[in-house]
Amino acid sequence: MPVQLVDAPSPTSKPIHPVAKGRLDEAGLPPAALAWARANDFSGQPGRVLVLPGADGAVAGALFGMPDKDAGFARLAPGALARDLPEGDWHFAAPLAHPTQAAIGLMLGGYRFTRYSGKAGNVLSVAVPEGADGERARRIADAVCMTRDLVNTPTNDLGPAALEEAVRTVAQRRGAAVEAIVGDDLLARNFPMIHAVGRASTDAPRLIDMTWGRADAPKVTLVGKGVCFDTGGLDIKPSSSMLLMKKDMGGAASVLGLADMIMAAGLAVRLRVLIPAVENSIAGNAFRPGDVLKSRKGPTVEIGNTDAEGRLVLADALALADEEAPELMVDMATLTGAARVAVGPDIAPFYTADDALAAEIATAALEAGDPVWRMPLWAPYDEKLASKVADFNNVTSDGFAGSITAALFLQRFVERAKAWTHFDIFAWNPVARPHAPAGGEAQAIRALEHLLAARYGG
Repeated sequence: MPVQLVDAPSPTSKPIHPVAKGRLDEAGLPPAALAWARANDFSGQPGRVLVLPGADGAVAGALFGMPDKDAGFARLAPGALARDLPEGDWHFAAPLAHPTQAAIGLMLGGYRFTRYSGKAGNVLSVAVPEGADGERARRIADAVCMTRDLVNTPTNDLGPAALEEAVRTVAQRRGAAVEAIVGDDLLARNFPMIHAVGRASTDAPRLIDMTWGRADAPKVTLVGKGVCFDTGGLDIKPSSSMLLMKKDMGGAASVLGLADMIMAAGLAVRLRVLIPAVENSIAGNAFRPGDVLKSRKGPTVEIGNTDAEGRLVLADALALADEEAPELMVDMATLTGAARVAVGPDIAPFYTADDALAAEIATAALEAGDPVWRMPLWAPYDEKLASKVADFNNVTSDGFAGSITAALFLQRFVERAKAWTHFDIFAWNPVARPHAPAGGEAQAIRALEHLLAARYGG
């Protein structure tokens, strides 16, 4: 990672002076630095970085304009420093309002995906800000960057089998156990919808099941949509809509990143991660519009559209997770375009019938600088999933409330879990931000880490 967080400044470390907007005179700067700031029209504009020269012309420090509002990604704004500072050793010259989040933002701002080309960017060594939890910042940033790497990797290098290997790599590092049910064994073990969606691919469908922690600890189960590529199936997408479909496993990548945070922190939970990993491909044995599939839970599902496949694979995985009645069940999926229409790419919409959990999530999201928004599980829309030949359909006929009806579909497969929430994430940054370049993104998992750490001892 181009930004290394170190415990203490080195003897050659240069200061970063945080400056509030319009309060340059209160920043305690030496006269020469104050004059340089004024000459460069620097007044603490949020996110702006100004490098300070020394008497010998070398870099002597930097000014950084602090956010003037504490909302959205503001707590991660120091990520801009990773892009704009010269290489070298640095430290913050004054306390920050949210030091741990600032450290996380700084590390995330240094992320670059360089597996195939490109440069890693400036290499910075930055001392842990005063009052920050450096270890927590490191483990969160490492997990987010792993998630981004997975989402950014194209399907030729990250199909279902490779996604399983990625899970096994994390499990080996953290001392977790992994089982995978692959190919026709899915039918023998009663996961018919996962099998149906993935059977047309040459890379066999599978259900990846990772467990960690004491058996008697509170059960926390994470379920992530692992559609490694989505052609749309026989209801094929136009080519323009397939360009980002390598990210359709963003839910799987996100729950794996969250699991890594949980395990690295040693939280007092019995963790289970379930990832149905498939490609929604086209071949002679592909599932079809009009097919009726039996689910693991029992109800039959008429296929109104093969491009609504994510909810099918999630349904079988949720049914399995629900069988052991976890204390908390979270699923994450790049499920609907309707969610992006509703809240755009920055915000992760979530659904839950548990008001207390919703309040916890909202508070944790604010603290983590990880925007989310609660959406309604509007029960009257449930009838839109009616079918004349099966227990229900996988889509509605009118096209309205697509994200809500997808969540209502999933809710049908959850009965025993004490609390359940569904995140309909985008997992992608269309444009660069201070804490992230354009490309794959981990949404809502920093918020969930904050919640789980507060509950279970982080």
